[in-house]
Amino acid sequence: MSYPNDLKEYPQLEEKTYPFRLFFNECKNAKIGQNILYLHWHEHFEIIIMQEGSAIFHIDSKPYELHAGEVLFVSSGGLHVGYSLRDDHVRFISVVFHSSLFKDWKQDPQHEQFVVPYLENRYQLPVKPAELVPTCSTYYSLLDTIVDEVLQKGPAFQLVIKNQLHLLFVLLARTFLPEQVFSRTNERHSFNRERFKPLLEYMENHFDDKMTVESAARSVNLNPYHFCKTFKKLTGRTFIDYVNLCRVNEAERLLLETDFTVTEIAGRVGCDNPNYFTKLYKQYKGITPSRVRK
Repeated sequence: MSYPNDLKEYPQLEEKTYPFRLFFNECKNAKIGQNILYLHWHEHFEIIIMQEGSAIFHIDSKPYELHAGEVLFVSSGGLHVGYSLRDDHVRFISVVFHSSLFKDWKQDPQHEQFVVPYLENRYQLPVKPAELVPTCSTYYSLLDTIVDEVLQKGPAFQLVIKNQLHLLFVLLARTFLPEQVFSRTNERHSFNRERFKPLLEYMENHFDDKMTVESAARSVNLNPYHFCKTFKKLTGRTFIDYVNLCRVNEAERLLLETDFTVTEIAGRVGCDNPNYFTKLYKQYKGITPSRVRK
C-alpha cells in the first residue's frame, strides 16, 4: 500500500472507456489503530468490501465500523480514512469508478430519474445501506461477480462489470431515493469537508512545517476549541496525532525508498531531535527507524 503525496488522489483506472478499477488492499499483522487507508478524497465513487479483519472508517466526519463481509459506500468527493480495530490481518477491496462510466445511459429517462441524482451528488447513498435496510446485503452478490470478472478477465468483462454496478445503483436507489432529503447536518458536514481539504492537503505536503493548533485553526477560521472538535470528527484523530502520523508515514516512505540517513529523514519530516524522532517512529510503527533500514 503506497502513501499519497497529495490528499486528493487521482486513481489510475483501467481505461478511459471503462473508468473503474479494483484495488486489493492487505495489511498483515495490523496493530490496533494502525492506518490501513490514508486520508484522501477523489472525484470517484468508492465501494469498500471488507474481506478479513475489522476496521473503523471515518467518512466525512462520521465513524463506521466494518467487519468481514460488510460493505460501505463513499460518495464522490468524500474525505475518508481507515484504521484497524484490533491486532489482526486486514484485507479489503476498493471498487473505484467514475460517474462517466454511465455517460452513454443519459438518454434513458429511468436512469436519469433513479441513478443520475446519485452520480451528481444531489442525493447520497447511506454509507452502510445494509445497516439501515438488511435486505440490501442481498445486492452485494453483484460485487462478488464484479471481483470474479476482474480476476478472470473473460470476453467483455468490462461490460459485465459496468452492468453489475449499474444494477447495484438502481436497486439501492429504488430502496432509498424516496427518503433522501439533505438535512442541515449533512450540509454542515459537507461544508466542513470542503473547508478542511486545503489544510489537510497542505499538511500532507509540508511535513517539516511546525504548524500549531492555533495557526491551523486560523487557516479555517475557527477558534482552537471548535477546530479540534471538528478535526477529530473528520479524521478520527486529534490534530497533533494526525500531524505525527503524517510525519511517520512520510519517514517510512523515505526509509524504504531513499538513501537519506535517519538523521536527515528526521529533519525532513520536522523532527529536529533524532532521539525524539526514533521514539515517535517506534510509538506509531512498533519498530525503530534503524531496524527498518536493516
